Amino acid sequence: MGSLLRSEEMSLCQLFLQSEAAYLCVAELGELGLVQFRDLNPDVNAFQRKFVLEVRRCDEMERKLRVLEKEIKKDEIPISDMGDIPDAPLPREMIELETTFEKLENELKEVNSNAEALKKTYLELTELKHILKKTQQFFDEIAPDFPPLLTSLPTSMSYRTLYEADCESQISQIQETGMGDESTQLLGEEGLRAGGQAQMKLGFLAGVILRERLPAFERMLWRVCLGNVFLRQAEIEKPLEDPVTGDNVYKSVFIIFFQGEQLKSRVKKICEGFRATLYPCPETAADRREMIAGVVARIDELNTVLKQTTEHRHRVLVAAAKHIKNWIIKVRKIKAIYLTLNMFNLDLTRKCLIAECWCPVDDMERIHIALRRGTDRSGSSVPSILNRMDTKEIPPTFNRTNKYTQGFQNLVNAYGVAAYREINPAPFTIITFPFLFAVMFGDAGHGLLMTLIALWMVLKEQGIAVQAKSNEIFNTFFGGRYLILLMGIFSIYTGLIYNDIFSKSLNLFGSSWRASPLPKEGLYKESMMLDPQRQFSGSPYWFGMDPIWQVSGNKILFLNSYKMKLSVLLGVGQMVFGIVLGFYNHRYFNNRLNILCEFVPQIIFLLSIFGYLNILILSKWISYDSSKSGCAPSLLITLINMFLYKYPDAPCSLAPMYWGQQFFQTVLLMVAIACVPWMLCIKPYFLKKQNDARRMAALNFNNSENYNGEGEVSVSMENADTQVTGGLGHDAEFDLADIIIHQIIHTIECCLGSISHTASYLRLWALSLAHAQLSEVLWNMVLRIGLTGEKIAGGFTMYFIFAAWACLTVAVLLLMEGLSAFLHALRLHWVEFQSKFYKGDGYIFQPFSFEVILSTDNEEIS
Repeated sequence: MGSLLRSEEMSLCQLFLQSEAAYLCVAELGELGLVQFRDLNPDVNAFQRKFVLEVRRCDEMERKLRVLEKEIKKDEIPISDMGDIPDAPLPREMIELETTFEKLENELKEVNSNAEALKKTYLELTELKHILKKTQQFFDEIAPDFPPLLTSLPTSMSYRTLYEADCESQISQIQETGMGDESTQLLGEEGLRAGGQAQMKLGFLAGVILRERLPAFERMLWRVCLGNVFLRQAEIEKPLEDPVTGDNVYKSVFIIFFQGEQLKSRVKKICEGFRATLYPCPETAADRREMIAGVVARIDELNTVLKQTTEHRHRVLVAAAKHIKNWIIKVRKIKAIYLTLNMFNLDLTRKCLIAECWCPVDDMERIHIALRRGTDRSGSSVPSILNRMDTKEIPPTFNRTNKYTQGFQNLVNAYGVAAYREINPAPFTIITFPFLFAVMFGDAGHGLLMTLIALWMVLKEQGIAVQAKSNEIFNTFFGGRYLILLMGIFSIYTGLIYNDIFSKSLNLFGSSWRASPLPKEGLYKESMMLDPQRQFSGSPYWFGMDPIWQVSGNKILFLNSYKMKLSVLLGVGQMVFGIVLGFYNHRYFNNRLNILCEFVPQIIFLLSIFGYLNILILSKWISYDSSKSGCAPSLLITLINMFLYKYPDAPCSLAPMYWGQQFFQTVLLMVAIACVPWMLCIKPYFLKKQNDARRMAALNFNNSENYNGEGEVSVSMENADTQVTGGLGHDAEFDLADIIIHQIIHTIECCLGSISHTASYLRLWALSLAHAQLSEVLWNMVLRIGLTGEKIAGGFTMYFIFAAWACLTVAVLLLMEGLSAFLHALRLHWVEFQSKFYKGDGYIFQPFSFEVILSTDNEEIS
């Protein structure tokens, strides 16, 4: 219980490792995971440390493994499970791993480059095949379409005839109007005729372009060439594979007809700008058919070579997939070891490495065994030395956990890590947190659903753990599966106490109320008043609430009073428990002044007011039955009158509950008021007296030892003060003003906090009421609609209504309301409970552990 109630006792140790044994000793400590090393070279740059070259080699190996893993996942090759986690490899194995990874990377690069070149050639041949097939259609269709002015010409007319006819048309235009385009006016009639004789046919270019670029490509051709080119295009139906990215792309074949070298140059530049690929295309049909045959033959050969290349690449990746997990773990362990060795100091005279580390005292023997094992594996004849050091530094906080307690410890650490050897709230949170949650979430039906979900995660945790890492939200729920399981179980318990199951109740033991006799004629009235003096059996319902309250009109009034008083009882009880835990902290650290000036007045102040209120609540429940209900006192008014010192004679509800109430309440009030100056003044006074006594003792010690009879100074004032004060500090460190201000804040926080924290626990009542009302509204407004249907139509209606009700139950009541109750329970523990004894200003123990390093790396990768 000691290790569970408080953090482990820690010790600062100095470690001497021989150079040849340092690597394996650190590896053994990494497997053990119980040593936190300190960086002894905080001012040394990371690139100037001793093992920086080894770390860089590990980085390079990690890079190669990431590339290899990416290629394996790209081909959807399953990665084999590694089985047992391999140990950290020996230093000489690092060279073997580097050689293996280098060989794999080079082989994979060569295969990929060959495959990319083959795919590029295959793509070009495929595009050329489509061009050759589409070209004949273009040539067959071009004659009646070019130029547009001569659409009536027969298709058998040659390009020479077309061109000559176009020239004659332009000559006629010059002769009749004296106008024409710029080129026509410059050339004149003779130039056109000469050109017509020289240019016997049209030129053309054929190629392939991405389909989405085709509209812009066509517009650019038209604008730059002034409409003097003719473009035909056709889509390639099947997508083509990009040899670089591997993505499927859609392309189109085009052919451009033009006239003259100037237009040809422009067209080529436009094709280059739009990244269109141009291919040679024969002019005659026979040459095109011959080229198609050759292209198809080459494509068949490429398919065979590509298949062989792909199979070889697949074999390489399959072989690598069997070992890649082990390789990754080995490289990460090597890198972690060298990063840790970089934190050590090098003693050149002794040829050893010196380290400092925090270790749990109870595990010192296990650490010694690990060091001996590492030294034996290295073959060193000089043993490693571990010495405990005296230090005034505050050690880290180390709380041992397992998979059950880890979730609760994380809740506490999220607020703040406990100070060294401070009481750990996690063991108490295991019970109090799910119970307070269940008080607000008290519904046995919803609690059962929550329990089943958590039970599924607990029973299937090994299979779910792998999938949970890829989803951060689900991983959060999975990490708190045991917490959710207890929350569900406690919700079932409180739901049975409230007798609330999906806003309905169960009558398991028979109601303690008897209905009025049946009237002589007709049925019972729609509502009736039950008299507790005549129609109550006298013995309460055996367990929980009587089911009759579910159908009563004053259910909310009754439950409100019950849950509100229950909240105050639970809240004051938990706060008193927190103050008692603070007493154990003070006693453990031998701080008697805090016991006298903090614990005693705090517990008296809280019990004088709210402890007394709890007694009144229990007394009222016991003493006042239905016969005395008319004179039952209002506890809130009683408490207010206690502070105002008012004791009216009438009415009877304000009369004293017991003999001597006024005197007893006056004493309690005076005691509570006296606690305020007690907390405010006594502690600063005693601290001032202690500081004066220390100063006087240090001065006397200095006067008696400073002169040794021979005129030599033996002990300085500083050392004398340290010896007398026991390391508590010099008188210059004592600031009375700061202490007084701190004590004023602490007193105000204690007094006002006792009131505000007690009121804060009323959220238990408010959240419970809200959950019950939401559940009832959901039943009456949704599910009740499905229950009113009849026959087949009613069955279909009930099917859809039940689905809607189930979805709303899970989304609103389980998730939203559950999260709300969770956050309120968290606040009650962090603020109202832990503030009574918990500082939370420590720092967590972070040992060098391969398990932690590997799990952290896996989370970052996922």
